[in-house]
Amino acid sequence: MNSQLNQIYNDLHIDNKILNFCERIEQNLKERFDEIDRIAEYNQLKVLKAMQDNKVSDIHFAATTGYGYNDIGRDTLESVYASVFHAESALVRPQLISGTHALSTALSGNLRPGDEILSPVGKPYDTLEGVIGIRESRGSLAEYGVTYAQVDLLPNGDFDYEGIKNALNDRTKLVTIQRSKGYATRPTLSVKRIGELISYIKNIKPDVICMVDNCYGEFVETIEPTDVGADLCVGSLIKNPGGGLAPIGGYIVGKEEYVDNAAFRLTAPGLGKEVGATLGINSLLYQGFFMAPQVVSGALKAAIYAANIYEKLGFTAIPNGSEPRYDIIQAITLGSPEGVIAFCKGIQAAAPVDSYVVPEPWPMPGYHSDVIMAAGAFVQGSSIELSADAPIEPPYAVYFQGGLTWYHGKLGILMSVEKLYEENLIQL
Repeated sequence: MNSQLNQIYNDLHIDNKILNFCERIEQNLKERFDEIDRIAEYNQLKVLKAMQDNKVSDIHFAATTGYGYNDIGRDTLESVYASVFHAESALVRPQLISGTHALSTALSGNLRPGDEILSPVGKPYDTLEGVIGIRESRGSLAEYGVTYAQVDLLPNGDFDYEGIKNALNDRTKLVTIQRSKGYATRPTLSVKRIGELISYIKNIKPDVICMVDNCYGEFVETIEPTDVGADLCVGSLIKNPGGGLAPIGGYIVGKEEYVDNAAFRLTAPGLGKEVGATLGINSLLYQGFFMAPQVVSGALKAAIYAANIYEKLGFTAIPNGSEPRYDIIQAITLGSPEGVIAFCKGIQAAAPVDSYVVPEPWPMPGYHSDVIMAAGAFVQGSSIELSADAPIEPPYAVYFQGGLTWYHGKLGILMSVEKLYEENLIQL
């Protein structure tokens, strides 16, 4: 590291011992980083072609208000998403306030009393428990007579195919597949594995709807779940596909019938996709989607960097430092509340916004234990920006993700190591 770069890191309060330790690790990651750049190049061109094919123009950035009838910018953006995901239709709206809301909308729009949901990959992310009714919550699907079944992964992370076969029944209307790990230490699912699971399920019950929670997975590979048989694919715009520019929003892509059903739930029966003003943020949604492949590549590099550093420090990283990546999340088991809190302090201290704030655990709505969250973000809650969060419970794993640039992600990891070092939780 040259002296000028070393000095700015020192000015940001990174100890030279940490710089030297991490620099040696970074030097060994060039080949991995080159492969990430190749994937980003492909995905960048895929998005560019979709925008060109759909004749995106500056007229599509104009604002609409009120009902939002005839919003050609909104409609064209949805065509761009459908093109990129190789899907029949898309619903891309600022009225979808989060990934959980998008999932809830897709579920509610396509399920009726007496139907059953099956999760063949274990329990879903905490915030979806209330939507389904696994955890008692007003307005849950369970209150409307929708039941839920679950098949856990096998201890080695494989699908329990026999268990899935036994769980499928006449009432199984929809199978929900969570691609990422959530607050678990299971492997994230590759698109290839998702396709194998969907194929197995469809061979048994061809009419079942297969929905994939794609949060944190967009543009990590060159294909998406809709390329391998997913009927619906759902995510948040303040994660990967928003590229850090989308100020709000979610997307639902897939077969037209199921996307339309979700649209009727989002707005009103009889209205569906025809209404929904975009209020002048279309340009950010377009530009964020255009930037997303490059932003995701930086986040992936930061995740791999974190895994390799923390493994060298003696901690368990999931995925480990050499495994393939299928989402941007890096789980690191730190083994103590103090370790988790110190890590999150480091991520917050590296932020461009609210770097002076000290994160603390608190009983966040929708979660079953106290949670600590670190994110000095331009968009509140945006986890494509540099962020980390963790439930304060054994095994005391922290979940790191994001970074609008690789260099910012790198600083966040360096700062997290600095905080653990200052509190004598690691030795160098």
